[in-house]
Amino acid sequence: MDAFSEILSGVKLNGAVFFNAEFSAPWGFSAPESKVVTATLAPGAEHVVLYHLVVEGGAIIELEDGQTVELMAGDVVVFPHGDTHQMSSCKGVMQSSPNYGISAKIKARDLSPLQAGGGGETSRFVCGYMTCDPYLSRPILSGLPPVFKVNIRTDASGYWLESSILHLVEEAASGRVGSEAMLAKLSEALFVDTLRRYVASLPEQQTGWLAGTRDAVVGKSLGLMHSRVAHPWTIADLADEVGISRSALVERFTRYLSEPPMTYLTRWRLQLAARSLERTSRGVADIAADVGYESEAAFNRAFKREFGQPPGRYRSVFKNSPSKKTAVLAGGGQS
Repeated sequence: MDAFSEILSGVKLNGAVFFNAEFSAPWGFSAPESKVVTATLAPGAEHVVLYHLVVEGGAIIELEDGQTVELMAGDVVVFPHGDTHQMSSCKGVMQSSPNYGISAKIKARDLSPLQAGGGGETSRFVCGYMTCDPYLSRPILSGLPPVFKVNIRTDASGYWLESSILHLVEEAASGRVGSEAMLAKLSEALFVDTLRRYVASLPEQQTGWLAGTRDAVVGKSLGLMHSRVAHPWTIADLADEVGISRSALVERFTRYLSEPPMTYLTRWRLQLAARSLERTSRGVADIAADVGYESEAAFNRAFKREFGQPPGRYRSVFKNSPSKKTAVLAGGGQS
């Protein structure tokens, strides 16, 4: 399995389409940051990624920093970090009514089309979300901008996804049994497909984790390490598996990720261990073995270097003070 798929399979993506609209120009509304709507969309989720799929017409996205993105039919626009944004028929349009009743529609999980606006040119779109573990998906999320778009009408698979989603939105709005469950799976497929298209569109000179997954050598190295995290990897073993010299592997890997393969692997192992300490009651020795440490003492030393405290203390602090989690994550090194 490639690194991209390996990460996605481990973060337990869950998603759904939650809004369906037919707006006529002029129209415009503000979408708060995802944290504000998480309680309604996905109670208990740690991170929510929002997206909009434009089915007909067009739209303008405006972020708080002034960045704008023009959308046309077939575009999927994604907000990986859940940023506040405005969506409208053209730049500068003010809301003609308080949120058009959008909040009530979302709370009621009503997927029938909300029709509103000034009577001009029509834009149709559906909105969805994905929940994911922000810790384990950080390699992907950290490489994404506040907003990006791709067009899925460039090949048959994209057309199939779009038509299937629209069909299931209609079925879900009519109350047909099982439609929402199927729609959730297709929503996940759309999100993954959008990410793949975005990665494929990155410039050749682009560096970072996402660009690295596209490189034959770096991508294979990442895939091997993520799929066999407990394997006693050495740089020689990894180079043999990839089919390149050790020095060439280190140079190429570092060019993309700004650190050599073994440093990256150590960080990832310790991040997996930290998540296990937070979420389970398993013993430190068992967790250490799961992430490739034969010696609990060696694991304790490595963990303390990365997180500033030994595993037992880390677990205690996290369990007793969940609010400190953000600070701990911020100090946990790069992915």
